[in-house]
Amino acid sequence: MIRVGVLGAAGRMGREVRRAVSSADDLELVAAVDPEQAGGDPGGVAIAGSLDALTDAGAEVAVDFTHPSAVLGNIRWCLEHGVHAVVGTTGMTSDDLDEVRALADGADANCVVAPNFALGAVLLLRFAAEAARFFDAAEVIELHHDGKADAPSGTALATARAIDAARAGEWSSPDAIGANPGARGADVYGVRVHAVRLPGLVAHEEVLFGGPGQVLTLRHDALDRSAFMPGVLLAVRSVASRPGLTVGLDALLD
Repeated sequence: MIRVGVLGAAGRMGREVRRAVSSADDLELVAAVDPEQAGGDPGGVAIAGSLDALTDAGAEVAVDFTHPSAVLGNIRWCLEHGVHAVVGTTGMTSDDLDEVRALADGADANCVVAPNFALGAVLLLRFAAEAARFFDAAEVIELHHDGKADAPSGTALATARAIDAARAGEWSSPDAIGANPGARGADVYGVRVHAVRLPGLVAHEEVLFGGPGQVLTLRHDALDRSAFMPGVLLAVRSVASRPGLTVGLDALLD
């Protein structure tokens, strides 16, 4: 049995992770941490306000779905205390990842950071990188619930990065003319990325490729947070065998 703690345990993703871990035959939910909701007792596991609850309960892996302002401190604590970290919180910068990589190098605990744990989203990223070789331009539209703190999403940033790495030559990305140039979205690695935040959405991404006389559209829709759980559980089961920092769920797939 792998002993698991959940950070951000009272949030929407935290609640879903707790359910998934509790339902798995080879995992045991031993700790739940959420400073803003400390004192609750959902499912027989009291929500603690301090990360010390992880070591007190003997947690081997911590799953973090918290907030961009808290995630780096949580990872530091876990690596310093020998607790493997599986991180789904987005908004981390390349400098943040460099720090985590340095901390995890030679540490007693490892870390997996993934911008998206849905297997379909990982496949979309692979398909986008393949399509980028054959088209003249691309744009990304990412749509999330109104509680998501960062924009563009980590998945959109990873998609733009993959497209940029795969494409051949420079692409046309004309500047807007008028009073609102922001209507063209953010320029991410030369790819225009548009972020939508609305109640009712969960997590969605659409990638549009354009060429002479044709458009190719790739889209992934996570209609329920349960879509992310197979990937989260895969990372929980895999993190102990992956030294240092692993970025992206695709690294865990055959």
